[in-house]
Amino acid sequence: MPSDLSEVPAHRPLRGPRARAATFALDASVLTALLAASSAPTPLYPGYQDSWGLSPLTVTVVFGAYALALLLASLTTGGLSDHLGRRPVLMAALLLAAAAMVLMASADGAGALITARAVQGAATGAATSAAGAGLLDLQDPRRPGRSTLTNSIAPPAGMAVGVLASTLLVRFAPGPTVTVYALLAAVFLAQALAVACTPETARPHPGALRSLRPRLAVPAPARRALTVVGAAVVAVWALGGFYSSLGPSLVHLVAPGSPRIAGGLVFFALTAAATVTVWALRHTAPRTAATAGALAVAPSAALSLLGLHGAGLPAVHTGAALAGVAFGAVTQGALRMTLTALEAADRAGALAAYYVLSYLSMSLPAVVAGAATQHHGLRTTAHAYAVVATLLALAALGALAASRNPRGRTAPGTTA
Repeated sequence: MPSDLSEVPAHRPLRGPRARAATFALDASVLTALLAASSAPTPLYPGYQDSWGLSPLTVTVVFGAYALALLLASLTTGGLSDHLGRRPVLMAALLLAAAAMVLMASADGAGALITARAVQGAATGAATSAAGAGLLDLQDPRRPGRSTLTNSIAPPAGMAVGVLASTLLVRFAPGPTVTVYALLAAVFLAQALAVACTPETARPHPGALRSLRPRLAVPAPARRALTVVGAAVVAVWALGGFYSSLGPSLVHLVAPGSPRIAGGLVFFALTAAATVTVWALRHTAPRTAATAGALAVAPSAALSLLGLHGAGLPAVHTGAALAGVAFGAVTQGALRMTLTALEAADRAGALAAYYVLSYLSMSLPAVVAGAATQHHGLRTTAHAYAVVATLLALAALGALAASRNPRGRTAPGTTA
């Protein structure tokens, strides 16, 4: 069994290194743009709240609608590109993402915003597994691990770009709730056109309709790895969901007179730190990376709480950055543990399972936090959230330690 994804042969080699490099770059840009669009609304939430009188619960429902639609799309279309090919699935998903941006730009209330985010989530769920599997198809034996690294780094990098661009547009552009979505729609249309001009990297085969039945066909190695590292994935993605949906409100609670741009920068601190961490740990053993990420959860939560007890915004932003370190380290380790040694036909399905776990962890706790904030206040909710995230991280550390056999070797399917 191969020890690294780079040793697994692709479905169909492309002719010429330039064609491979161009297709690889395009797939990476698709993942980055989709995740940029996912975080773009974060700096806009305070404006929506002021204009439409949205409660914290409604804000988290808007956020949750995106994530839950993404989950449903991953469950139904996660393996579709293995049957139809990467190109048709990506083209359709990118066109749907562009339509979602038009709906976002024209939204005039909470209902329209929830609908637009649900359409966006469906498009993202259909595209991420296809684009991620396409990256794995294009593995280069001369550059081992590049595909898995790109799958790890594109989500936080995309979210960092999206929240920073949106924050700057809120500050400097007229009509930011239209401008940011118009720009993203143009990007998605251009990418759909580019995908139409690229070669297919998968070998389509029958069973497309059958693959749409909601299920998670997780190969045994990936299932074992997710069992070991799953609690850490839940902890860090739950933190990401909290900062993405309620981060601006937390900033306002800690520093009521702070400029609106500070609310967007707290999630940028998390995603930027996550991106740097994924890159920095690219040569670190997956288990070591995941363990380091789990160890960073409790200090990050403690720093954010210190912000509520007099330390101010520096503590909140530092805590968010440390949460990003945890996010990046766990993502780097978990994806490599999950995807290592998979056959080509299992790639999209395994990625879909990972994204289902991730976005379920990101959305449901955030919605619960929104409801708790409405009834008990953000201060109390933040304390409870920090405690739960810390407990999950401790459980993850225990699972990672227990997965080693008595002789100190890694249990099958988990990779040292």
